[in-house]
Amino acid sequence: MAKKKTIIDFRKMVAEGQKIVYLTGYDYLTAKYEERAGIDMILVGDSLGNVILGHDSTFPVTMEDMIMHCKAVRRGAPNTFVVGDMPFMSYQLSDEEAVANAGRFVKEAAMDCVKLEGVNEAAISRIRAIADAGMLVMGHIGLTPQFSAQMGGNKAQGKSAEAALKLVEAAKKIEEAGACSILVEGVPAAVGKAITEQAGIPILGIGAGSYCDGQLLIFADMVGYFDDFTPKFVKKYGDVGGELLRSFTAYAEEVRNGTFPDDSIHSYKIKADEVEALEKSLKEK
Repeated sequence: MAKKKTIIDFRKMVAEGQKIVYLTGYDYLTAKYEERAGIDMILVGDSLGNVILGHDSTFPVTMEDMIMHCKAVRRGAPNTFVVGDMPFMSYQLSDEEAVANAGRFVKEAAMDCVKLEGVNEAAISRIRAIADAGMLVMGHIGLTPQFSAQMGGNKAQGKSAEAALKLVEAAKKIEEAGACSILVEGVPAAVGKAITEQAGIPILGIGAGSYCDGQLLIFADMVGYFDDFTPKFVKKYGDVGGELLRSFTAYAEEVRNGTFPDDSIHSYKIKADEVEALEKSLKEK
């Protein structure tokens, strides 16, 4: 079993030009296979609101939802660096509440790091407070779903020189506040490159181009499991949804036509004399 990577390992990987492999996970079984595959870092994202709980956004996700799923992922991937995503309204009100909720991720779910969205002064303050409390915190800039109302929807960001420069400057502020890394989402590759070149901490990208220090995808997107919509930046590596549909359909057909279960294969055995004794007892009653 490989030793769990630390933030020191990730910094060393960046220095040596090695890419960090980052993937979401929300449950024990998925996390177990991700660890077996050698994924460097797992994000228990608030995207579970969409792909696990069936909401049309991440806003309804609660701290209790996150803690439960983080615990499951930790059980499945005990030797992987796991990041807990702070859900909407778990850190917006105050530094104190942000630190308390970040602490829950670490104490209750054994997370290695927490992540929060935003580039405003409040987000910078929360990052500083969490870092000052001794916890690792990852920033998240660019397309930030928790700020989608202000953005007019989940749209790509940094598409002008002015907007791109603001993101570069925001990344610097987040780094200065004590973040251990930053997730950059939904920006042109040139902007992802500019942010990465200016940063002194690992920059992970999701839809931010190939120059970032590592890449993140939503696991349900990349294996063809979640099909409500597919972002432009997703590459599909499998067809889990198709295989599930084929399996469920075949099962339903066999149950209905009586070919499953086959008692000669799928049933527990009993000795013939025991069957005779049972039948005799039933007749006597």
